[in-house]
Amino acid sequence: MINLYRSLTVMLMAGLATLPASAAVKEIEALFRPDSANPQSNEFINQTPSEGFCLQLPNQCKPEGLFSLVAPIVFNAKEPIRAFHTDPRQGGMAKVPSHWQRIVVTHESGDTDVLEVRIAGIGHEAGLFEPVTDIVEKQAGDDFSLAWSILWTGGSWREAPAPCLGVGSATAGPNGYNSFWKVPVNAGVCAKQARFLIPAFYFRYFVYGYQLRTPNPLAMKSGRYLGSIEYTVGPGKDFDMGDLMMPNDNLLQLNFTLTVEHMLKVEIPPGGNKVELTPEGGWQAWLNQGRKPTRLFRDQTFNLWTSSQFKMQMQCQYTLGDTCALHEPDGHAVPLQVAVTLPSGLTSAGNRPVIRQPLRVSGVGTELFEAGIYIDRKPGVLHFGVEQADVERMLSSGASTYKGTVTVIWDSEVG
Repeated sequence: MINLYRSLTVMLMAGLATLPASAAVKEIEALFRPDSANPQSNEFINQTPSEGFCLQLPNQCKPEGLFSLVAPIVFNAKEPIRAFHTDPRQGGMAKVPSHWQRIVVTHESGDTDVLEVRIAGIGHEAGLFEPVTDIVEKQAGDDFSLAWSILWTGGSWREAPAPCLGVGSATAGPNGYNSFWKVPVNAGVCAKQARFLIPAFYFRYFVYGYQLRTPNPLAMKSGRYLGSIEYTVGPGKDFDMGDLMMPNDNLLQLNFTLTVEHMLKVEIPPGGNKVELTPEGGWQAWLNQGRKPTRLFRDQTFNLWTSSQFKMQMQCQYTLGDTCALHEPDGHAVPLQVAVTLPSGLTSAGNRPVIRQPLRVSGVGTELFEAGIYIDRKPGVLHFGVEQADVERMLSSGASTYKGTVTVIWDSEVG
C-alpha cells in the first residue's frame, strides 16, 4: 500500500517598519497566484489601483506596464517666474528618478529577492492665483485654453518638453492646468520656459507614473516579501521641480509588498494507493508456460499542480539500506526500487528533466525540483520495481506474498 501526502507552505506575514512622520507614504502591493486559465503567465500582478492619469486614461498606460499614484505634496513658487528666463531651473520643470533602481524585498524567513522600479511619468495640477488670460495680457481674449498655450514657449504643458513625451491630453480652466508627461529612462531635466511674468505659481499635488520589474515568483517562497524605497523631494533632490518650487514635504516613501501564493497539489487516481507488482504481461506466462518473471513492476500515475520549488522524500515500513523493502511473513525481505518521473517543465539540479529519478530514504537526489512554468494538472509517474536477482530470491523462498508500505512525500519546504 502506498500513502501519498503533500506539505504546503503557510503564508507568513510581517509588519512594516516605523516610517518617518514627515514622509508622504504609498503602499504598492503585487500578487502572484497561479492561474489555471492562464498557466503560462508566471508574473506578479499589481494590486494597487492607479490614481490620476492611469486611472483616467488606462489605455495610455496598460501597454507600457505603467501605473500612477498621487503624491499629496504641494509646491509653491518662492518668487515670480520671469518671462523668457534662460535658466531652466527658474521656470516650470521636472526631473525625476527615471532610472531603474533595485529594491531588496525580504521574506519573514530572511530570504531576499530583488524588485526594480523606476519613475516613468510625472503630472502636475498647476495653479495660478489670477486667471491665465490676465497673465498673458489679454492676448487670448477670454479663451483660457489658448492663453495656456501661449503662456509657455513650445505650447501648453500638454506639449511636453524634450526629452519627456506628451500624452496628447490635458484639462484646463482659467486658474488651473492638469497635464502628464511620460519620462523615458534616464531622461534628465524636462523644462518649460515662460513667455510672460507669472507672479505666483503652485502645484496642488503631483502624479507620478511608475514601472516595475518583479522577480521570478516560481523561485520564491510562499508568503510576503517586504521592501521600501525613499525618495527626496525638492530642489536638487530625486523629485526636482526647479529652484523656485518649494515643497511642503521633502520625502516620498514607497512600501512594496509582494505576496506569493503557491500551489502544490497531488492527486492519485482512485485505488492508486494500492499497488500490485506484476511481471510484464502478467502472471500467466509463468503459470501456463513455466517462464519465470525477470522483474516485477508497476507504474502508478498521479496528477500534479505546482508553481513552487519542492522536494520529494520517502518513508518506509521496512527499510533495506537507502531504499524501502518488501517483507514476507517469515521475515525474508527484498529491496523495492522506487523512482519518479515528473511532468515537463519541472527540472532537477543542473536544469535536467526528471525521468525515473530514484527516490531514497535519505532524500539524496530529490532535494530540489524547480518549476519553470506553472504546472496545471499534469501527469507524473511513480515507478515501483523489484529487480531480477531479488525476484529470483522471492521465488526460491517459497513465500506467496511480500508486502510493505511506502509513503511518498511532496514537500514545498525546501532548504
